[in-house]
Amino acid sequence: MTALGFLCPGHFAEDDYSRIEQLLGSDVRVELMRTDAGVGADRTDPLGRLGTPERLAAGVQELRHAGAEAVVWASTEDSSGYGWEGAHEQVRSLARTAGMPASSTAFAFVHAIRELGVRRVAVGAASPEDVTALFAGFLRADGIEVVAAHSARGGTGDEAEVRSLARSADRPEAEAVLLPDTALRTAAHVPALEKELGKPVLTASQVTVWEALRLADRRVNAPELGALFTREPVVQV
Repeated sequence: MTALGFLCPGHFAEDDYSRIEQLLGSDVRVELMRTDAGVGADRTDPLGRLGTPERLAAGVQELRHAGAEAVVWASTEDSSGYGWEGAHEQVRSLARTAGMPASSTAFAFVHAIRELGVRRVAVGAASPEDVTALFAGFLRADGIEVVAAHSARGGTGDEAEVRSLARSADRPEAEAVLLPDTALRTAAHVPALEKELGKPVLTASQVTVWEALRLADRRVNAPELGALFTREPVVQV
């Protein structure tokens, strides 16, 4: 049994993780710990405040007790919002506190893009333009070419909404489409999106769980979760 730990800001789309756990099989357990369930969706806190070391440390002890082998800070905005170096320090601090390998959803996207062997991506975010721009800048810091960064304020991610967001973001030159919002329910829609767009689609909950498996040195074949979960590792040259 492999136990994966996730620190989540609030209750947004948490049922995505339950769905992914079911698709991964009986020997993978997903453990969620909320870092600040009292923060509302209006984001009155400044960007990045949810990802402070003090907030992240609060849930780590319970994840250790649950037997987690790796921990991922399940937020794109509150990692990429720190910038490339700041986000690195955030996960280093989390790893020291947790005593286990650590990462964040922002880095999960970077590592997933490398895994797929693509360089040009389109981003579709249900967030304000300035927040989307921070994430796009974070990707560019790793040499990833962001050919489009589309923002559209959305809800919780029903299928029509997620499909519309992905289609609006996609560009012919993009080799993959990214949906970075952890508040969107996307796990059920990835295969259909990839079939419609004809390219890999990476979503927040999907890459977050994949990143935890990578840190735990596990590889699970799960076609229901898209191309990321069906490929052999790409050798970086």
